[in-house]
Amino acid sequence: MVSVPAPSAPAAPLSRPILAGVVTALVGFTSSFAVVLTGLSAVGATPEQAASGLLAVSLSMGLACVVLAWRYRMPITVAWSTPGAALLAATGIVDGGWSAAVGAFLVTAALILLTALWPALGTLIAHIPPSIAQAMLAGVLLPLCLAPITGLVANPWGVIPVVITWLVFARLAPRWAVPLAFVAAAVVVAVSLVQESTAVDAGLLVPRIELTAPTFTVGALVGLALPLFIVTMASQNVPGIAIMRSFGYEVPWRPAMLVTGVGTALGATAGGHAINLAAISAALAASPDADPDPRRRWVAGVSTGVSYLVLGGFSAAFAALVLLAPEAVIPAVAGLALFAAFGSSVQQAIDDPGERIPAVVTFLVAASGVTALGVSAAFWALVAGLLVRTALHVGRR
Repeated sequence: MVSVPAPSAPAAPLSRPILAGVVTALVGFTSSFAVVLTGLSAVGATPEQAASGLLAVSLSMGLACVVLAWRYRMPITVAWSTPGAALLAATGIVDGGWSAAVGAFLVTAALILLTALWPALGTLIAHIPPSIAQAMLAGVLLPLCLAPITGLVANPWGVIPVVITWLVFARLAPRWAVPLAFVAAAVVVAVSLVQESTAVDAGLLVPRIELTAPTFTVGALVGLALPLFIVTMASQNVPGIAIMRSFGYEVPWRPAMLVTGVGTALGATAGGHAINLAAISAALAASPDADPDPRRRWVAGVSTGVSYLVLGGFSAAFAALVLLAPEAVIPAVAGLALFAAFGSSVQQAIDDPGERIPAVVTFLVAASGVTALGVSAAFWALVAGLLVRTALHVGRR
């Protein structure tokens, strides 16, 4: 229920929250779709399967926004798991390949649903020290965040315009810095296609669903599903609830987890990795900028969902842009999109001096990318961090 009192000022035009929702979707989509495609490709998806995954998460999060905002009359917005996509990129191909990754997506959906039905699971996740969870995320993000730097060496003429655009607008209009960096990347791709006289196959621009039968392997379940669930909960759902609360909205936890869990399950076999409550972009629809009257901001949530559905129709075109891009250009955009998340994770990981050493160990193991017993580094990072933390804290009061 909204706890903010209604203002006495004249009502703003309905176009205002509608536009706020459109902006929320545009910023959320263009800021991180490259991360999603990078992550899906890393775990074995073909270009067609990655495009299908982008379409699946676009449609599922769009429908989830509409359902939650309409039903609860709150500006509840849903997003794909950007940290989860970064985790996929860092994990790489798991035991069983792409079909096992799809199986891991389904298990992640089941865990999200179980969180709604069995609150003790959410409590268990909450007991993972934030420093450990954030250090794992920072380690996962590090290789992706290095892409703009390595790209400047590998393809300077392609990457420099992207980085300069990002830097200029990070100063002038931070909200639009990454979307406009993507626009710069699109221009680079267009110029490259013209210079090389490359014809674009029209079939690449048609959105389609590619279904994959899931398989289940221990490596994928432990090394992908479990870390994906943890980063989605710790880095998206929990902060998303807190951000909404800061604007006076108490998001219903169980229905939100049920809707996002079902949405994740429906999109999994089409290649969608996970959807969750929006965190960073949540403020765009829930703040007074969307509408002075907090009772009307739910319109922004519905508008966000409808906009995501429309953007989903262009998912194949976005995927084609990535496929046709010159070397290092799109990875540079993906890395720039994750700079803020990386900085926030590092800060939270080392903020408490007493937790710093376990956090550093967690970060280094996650960043190493090592795989042992068929299980990815993200899982071993959690194990190592918790073991070191236990060893350093045992016997202390």
